[in-house]
Amino acid sequence: MESINLVKVRRGNHIESVHRGHVAVVDSNGNLMNFAGNPYGKVYARSSMKPVQTIPLIETGAADTYEFSDADLSLCCASHNGESMHTDRVLEILKRIGLKDNSLQCGTHPPRWEETYKKLIREGKEITPLYNNCSGKHTGMLATAKYMNEPIETYYRVDHPVQQRILTAVSEICDYPKEDIEIGIDGCGVPVHGLPLINLAFGYAVMANPEKLNKKRAETVKRITNAMIAAPEMVGGTNRFCTDFMKTGKGRFFGKAGAEAVYCIGDKETGLGIAIKVEDGNGRAMYPVAVEVLNQLGLLTEHQIEDLMNHYKPKLRNARKEEIGQLIPDFTLQKA
Repeated sequence: MESINLVKVRRGNHIESVHRGHVAVVDSNGNLMNFAGNPYGKVYARSSMKPVQTIPLIETGAADTYEFSDADLSLCCASHNGESMHTDRVLEILKRIGLKDNSLQCGTHPPRWEETYKKLIREGKEITPLYNNCSGKHTGMLATAKYMNEPIETYYRVDHPVQQRILTAVSEICDYPKEDIEIGIDGCGVPVHGLPLINLAFGYAVMANPEKLNKKRAETVKRITNAMIAAPEMVGGTNRFCTDFMKTGKGRFFGKAGAEAVYCIGDKETGLGIAIKVEDGNGRAMYPVAVEVLNQLGLLTEHQIEDLMNHYKPKLRNARKEEIGQLIPDFTLQKA
């Protein structure tokens, strides 16, 4: 099964380019309900797996021992902007567990939030791993390693107990054999997990409706998804789709972006899980697809669609800030 056209890119009156990809919509019993393209192709989940990667932080007892709040847990699921609300919280958690930001092994990149970047330049300060969009996730991993008395320096390696617990959680939540999960290395240095899109969607369905999980796991999953919903500003930040989407969802939806144009959604009301992969890896296309999938499934109100319009059908602007085109989702989900 091949990919299909998902988003058209219009410049003036001409369709200049097209983004192709795949969609899987799965219920919490594992049934494929709707799809576009190939729902069975294997993809790297990238940062869409962060809510699952947070499970061992809670189940080991580390989160309770170090008094992780909803905002702290939400930050562990984040690909954040690097705004002060994110970096200040990372520093506060690290202090609580007795570590400093030099323990973070996520590497460096300029903060996504331009004002933070400008401030660092003006003040002549160094860009440290603190500003990496994955520093929250890494802080959660460090907390687990510290609590379990495991090596701190190597927590990011695939053979470290922290990463092996995560691998087990991914396998269990997504109902996919551990030995069949493709392991790569993510942009922040930790293992990244490759599995069929349908299983990724199922993982989000299970997190949306965890009633078939054992009591401890179900409570853990609810705690994570409720934390994301309660503190959506931690997951992304200002002008980010994840944050805006969960605010608009008003307790119903949780969602997480992944690099190379992956997006996953759980709907607590229906128990549906949605996984999206834009084939060319261009992240600009995944948010229009996400809103259009929800629209076609009848899961959003007209008011919610209007709230998300800047993400749903974003205008293209040139360097003069003039409107010169638009991204337009254009596909039809098939029923399985």
